[in-house]
Amino acid sequence: QLQASGGGLVQTGGFLRLSCVVSGLAFDSIAIGWFRQAPGKEREAVSCLSIYDGSTYFADTVKGRFTISSDNAMNTVYLQMNGLKPEDTAVYYCASIFGYCSPYPLAYEYNNWGQGTQVTVSS
Repeated sequence: QLQASGGGLVQTGGFLRLSCVVSGLAFDSIAIGWFRQAPGKEREAVSCLSIYDGSTYFADTVKGRFTISSDNAMNTVYLQMNGLKPEDTAVYYCASIFGYCSPYPLAYEYNNWGQGTQVTVSS
């Protein structure tokens, strides 16, 4: 199971840190992806972290603003979001896939999903 948390309401330029706690999976054998879905839009990949080797993926829209990390002792992956913009407003989900992040993560490849956490950035 995956449990996402950390969303909230922030102003433009603000920051949030999302957490994804993983249970019931071999943590070092998976990759964790963060996806987001805004109203009326498709779910899109934001970032991904391969736990085993630390390889990462970031969407072009968040490069330089978002970072991803893990606390392997706590089976937790963090998405640090800095310099938030109104266009970052969405429900954010974490999801797991066995193995590694693909060059472009696709939602249908991920088989376990957290419940989503709302991020709202006001202008």
